[in-house]
Amino acid sequence: MLALPPQTHHLSLLDKPIDSKTYASLLESSRTPNLGKQVHAHTLKTGFHGHDFVVTKLLQMYGRFGCLEDAHYLFDKMPQRNLYSWTAILGVHVDHGCFEEALSLLEELLVDDVGLDFFVFPVVLKVCSGLRGLELGRQLHGMVIKYQHVSNIYVGNALIDMYGKCGSLDDAKNVLASMVETDRVSWNSIVTACAANGKVYEALGFLEKMSNFKNSRPNLVSWSAVIGGFSQNGHDKEALELLCRMQAAGFKPNSRTLASVLPACARLQTLNLGKEIHGYVTRNGFLSNPFVVNGLVDVYRRCSDMGSALKIFSRFSVKNMISCNTMIVGYCENGKMEKAKELFDQMELVGKKDVISWNMMISGYADNLLFDEAFSLFRDLVMEEGIEADSFTLGSVLAGCANMASLSRGKEVHAQAIVRGLQSNTFVGGALIEMYSKCKDLESARSAFDEVTERDSATWNVLISGYACCNQIQNIQNLIHKMKKDGFEPKVYTWNGILSGHVENGHFELALRLFAEMQTSNLRPDIYTVGIILPACARLASISRGNQVHAHSIRRGYESDVHIGAALVDMYAKSGSLKHAMQAYNRITNPNLVSQNAMLTAYAMHGHGEEGISLFRNILRNGSSPDRVTFLSVLSSCVHAGAVQTGHEFFDLMAYYDVKPDLKHYTCMVDLLSRAGRLDEAYELIKKTPMEPDSVMWGALLGGCVVWGDVDLGEIAAERVIELEPYNTGNYVLLANLYAYAGKWHDLARTRQMIKDMGMQKSPGCSWIEDRDEIHVFLSCDRSHEKTEDIYTTLVNLNTHMRTEL
Repeated sequence: MLALPPQTHHLSLLDKPIDSKTYASLLESSRTPNLGKQVHAHTLKTGFHGHDFVVTKLLQMYGRFGCLEDAHYLFDKMPQRNLYSWTAILGVHVDHGCFEEALSLLEELLVDDVGLDFFVFPVVLKVCSGLRGLELGRQLHGMVIKYQHVSNIYVGNALIDMYGKCGSLDDAKNVLASMVETDRVSWNSIVTACAANGKVYEALGFLEKMSNFKNSRPNLVSWSAVIGGFSQNGHDKEALELLCRMQAAGFKPNSRTLASVLPACARLQTLNLGKEIHGYVTRNGFLSNPFVVNGLVDVYRRCSDMGSALKIFSRFSVKNMISCNTMIVGYCENGKMEKAKELFDQMELVGKKDVISWNMMISGYADNLLFDEAFSLFRDLVMEEGIEADSFTLGSVLAGCANMASLSRGKEVHAQAIVRGLQSNTFVGGALIEMYSKCKDLESARSAFDEVTERDSATWNVLISGYACCNQIQNIQNLIHKMKKDGFEPKVYTWNGILSGHVENGHFELALRLFAEMQTSNLRPDIYTVGIILPACARLASISRGNQVHAHSIRRGYESDVHIGAALVDMYAKSGSLKHAMQAYNRITNPNLVSQNAMLTAYAMHGHGEEGISLFRNILRNGSSPDRVTFLSVLSSCVHAGAVQTGHEFFDLMAYYDVKPDLKHYTCMVDLLSRAGRLDEAYELIKKTPMEPDSVMWGALLGGCVVWGDVDLGEIAAERVIELEPYNTGNYVLLANLYAYAGKWHDLARTRQMIKDMGMQKSPGCSWIEDRDEIHVFLSCDRSHEKTEDIYTTLVNLNTHMRTEL
């Protein structure tokens, strides 16, 4: 005998005499609204349409299928409503997030003066939660007391939940303390309330207390709430530790747990753990959960593994704004703007792009220094119907204008801000001030500052930083005075802006003095201060000052930071200490590409080619994607190591990593081939270079010709380099050396005479010493120093003393 399909079976029951319980069973088991409506029609035929119990079940059925209009119509047509039907219609609206409408219904219910039983309060308290209506919740709490339902465990749990969602944690805890009877739901409610209000350690404390009660021990809901609270409040390491504790307690994470912990994993960039969770998700069938899938995509994109992110996105993601935006951010952060734009253009297939999508693309272009593209996309947005640029859009494109120092484009964006009434917005105003300052238009920067209606310390800091950037040192103290008068005390960020301006304008000694003053004041230099001041030490090649800054970074625990570590590597390398540069690099906790590039550059700068090549191979083995700086540094290392074959290998590798060689990369290859004596190959490469060769490239070939004595090719290179730099004495000296090595004395004499006739002199080399935090520069036979007489007198005394000793 064939079994009837469920729907056919249900319909066959309607052919027999049935009662209200049968109708209720049919309505509860209905899988489609059409079947529910057929049951409804049958109740009308059989006279059950006015039956309170059946009508309540009909309301619940319509609500379950989202048929709010049908539910309303049915409720409005009821000749007499009881508390069950009121509770049902309220529940329908609450379940669909229609809290305002639910509140209106609640007011009608109260007017009807129907006695309120305990089961209605858990529903109406959700209205308060949805509206964040704390006062309304307290009024309902009063009604709970009036109707003597305060001892009911379900009502108590609902009160804890309501107070937690309305942000009144003390009231939630008071309710728990006053409850005669509690269960696991009561404790889970208070745990969730604490976690949702940022009191994560209190949530953890309540979870640990639950273990003392036999019937209320923590379950998966308890653990998930605490883990989610720690993750949402930025306690990422603790969230992951709690996940391990939960598993040790015998609970396996579900999709909710994983969706809350994956953001913590992403922010910590723990790729290996992310892969472990990915495996667990696959084994347990959670890849159908969109929150888990988006969490995995976020982990991979933050860990720069866009290949894995794309696989998950393509195979498992629900293609919507959120998932597409996550991928676009990943592409932007990893410099893959072409792929970001491709996905951005395809978003029309899943729905209209929102302003967040536009903002991410514009900021992505700006962050990747593709300012023309950022501005072009901004213009497209302005023309787009239905979407308006917001403060974030304007701030991003203004940052691009500032970096380009494009005053005309900045003014165009300013005009758009005025049209939208956003010029007085604090964020947009700050971006306008910065843009005008970078364009050296301080008058307009000051006008933009005056337009900001609600100035804060950040707005003042941008203006003061702008004056420092424009080298208006004399006005800074006056601005600081006005800032204080406006009610804002200068903080470390203020001084960081001033320091940055000093360093940018070459006032390195002034910057170091200000840094020393900060150390002795209440404004302790922070990690950004250290990052600003280290390049000043590098520019001065002042290793003793650099050591002082390094010591400060050690005391404050900044030394292992990847950005500070990279700056220390750069400073020590430029100050002549490769040993200290290596030590600084080895102390970085998680070296990124920037710090790796700094170490590669240090090796190249000091001529340690083999070490540079070895480091580059380690970078590739660790899965990092090299950029143009990485390749430039390792090619320089190949030059110093004389590794021609390796240089070719790395140059060809650039295409694999989607890095387009620029003139400097080609120059390195020319230098490598020239030093190895493969001059014809170097010359052919110059001719094939897709951009116009500059004097540095021709100079590299000329240097090789001098070493290997190739006069004919050397004369070609010299002709080109002199044509590009006719007044550079060094070019003529190189040509003269070439003739000398080749024994062409006539040509040597002619070149020297040319130098003499043009009145050129070779720039002398200089040396310097550092004494008591002061740099002393001197040339051979120099008499420009203020203590020249003392220096030469000391030199004579030393000579006399040495002769006497002999």
